[in-house]
Amino acid sequence: MSAVPMNYSDKIPNNVNLSEDRALQRALEQWQPSFLSWWGDMGPEGTQGTEVYLRTATSVDPQGWAQFGYVKMPDYRWGIFLNPGDPQRRIHFGDHKGEAAWQDVPGEYRANLRRIIVTQGDTEPASVEQQRHLGLTAPSQYDLRNLFQVNVEEGRHLWAMVYLLHKYFGRDGREEGEALLERRSGQQDNPRILQAFNEPTPDWLAFFMFTYFTDRDGKFQLCALAESSFDPLARTTRFMLTEEAHHMFVGESGVSRVIQRSCQAMNELKTDDPAKLRAAGVIDLPTVQRYLNFHASVTNDLFGADESSNAAIFYSTGIKGRFEESKRSDDHQLRGDSYRVLTAAEGRLGEKEVPMLNALNEVLRDDFIRDSESGVGRWNKVIEKAGLPHRLKLPHKAFNRRIGSLAGTRVSPDGRVIGEAEWKAHVAEWLPTDEDRAFVASLMGRVAEPGKFANWIAPPAVGINRQPLDFAYVRFD
Repeated sequence: MSAVPMNYSDKIPNNVNLSEDRALQRALEQWQPSFLSWWGDMGPEGTQGTEVYLRTATSVDPQGWAQFGYVKMPDYRWGIFLNPGDPQRRIHFGDHKGEAAWQDVPGEYRANLRRIIVTQGDTEPASVEQQRHLGLTAPSQYDLRNLFQVNVEEGRHLWAMVYLLHKYFGRDGREEGEALLERRSGQQDNPRILQAFNEPTPDWLAFFMFTYFTDRDGKFQLCALAESSFDPLARTTRFMLTEEAHHMFVGESGVSRVIQRSCQAMNELKTDDPAKLRAAGVIDLPTVQRYLNFHASVTNDLFGADESSNAAIFYSTGIKGRFEESKRSDDHQLRGDSYRVLTAAEGRLGEKEVPMLNALNEVLRDDFIRDSESGVGRWNKVIEKAGLPHRLKLPHKAFNRRIGSLAGTRVSPDGRVIGEAEWKAHVAEWLPTDEDRAFVASLMGRVAEPGKFANWIAPPAVGINRQPLDFAYVRFD
């Protein structure tokens, strides 16, 4: 694509006065063709001429951040938005508590702030790459539209992070912005920074689990960054959270609809035999549980090591707070506080007290687990409403861990430390097997007619933006 300068006020909705910052505008004009080239290469496959009923943010007020209409995917208006600023905002945690929030990057924290922004920014194009082929097997137009909405919003979140890099980090920021488009999910030589974003998302059950669990990690990371003393980062991530909520809705409602259809088949056939349910073309609940176990455990690792000096530094220096920091009743400096983290010794799990500052990854992980439990409870209500005794359950947080002190410790989903022999004997009951993934893949086939849904998933209760379920959410070439 040729590098055509764009009028950012017209083409890119923003509330950061791009047209008044000529240097920043030039930098983004140079980055934008690279972004569109990446989108063409790695964005949703085969969508260049497809018109999609999308929500576009045009401002941060309630009337402007959700404008619905048909858009061709490459023409989506990726915007740059920060929540309105408060000139009186004070830092409310860490060593700088009580000081004025930073409007520029303090020199001594420059490297750490850049690292956090780059790591967050790297997850956004990664998930688009992971989901690139899913549109070819969408179970309905409704679901296809939701996938594309998630994709364009991940692209907008990338723009949000690149804006910060370009505006506040000079040449280093511009180079990091280019690198964000050069890494590739799952590529051996130049992979994405965090391992969960190098895992394949080969089917729609994996997509729904990813958007439920991994986008929920995004929620908690963004909430922690929304407390940042660096005001532009805090304001940017607060607006990103309005869009992240939709991604989690797609995941939770998607899994719920899979369960609803499976329960319907179980009642019709009067069986819970996985083989008979698979023969009927629905996903048995043990397979749903194995997918749940995998995605929950991989996402648990995204929070990092349970003891982390980096987490302590990020908090003490004011770069990254806790989830809902301002609602907590402690001193917001935590120097004398402690927290209990899991240990594995002598064949069983235990706990030990560590300084709270060093355990902040674990604090955020525990917040995430509590939040995840709520959705699993709602999935179980679907099963209960169907009159069936089965229940889904989050695996123990020590299960299948690859990061932190529990990495490599074999722990069952119910929290027992086990030996390698028992792990090998039962892992096919706990994590998706090649056979599971092949079966789920065999169900995947695009359903393109408005109002029709694949056999393995129930229709949603309501359409998007009050539209009927048989609305043409996608207009194909």
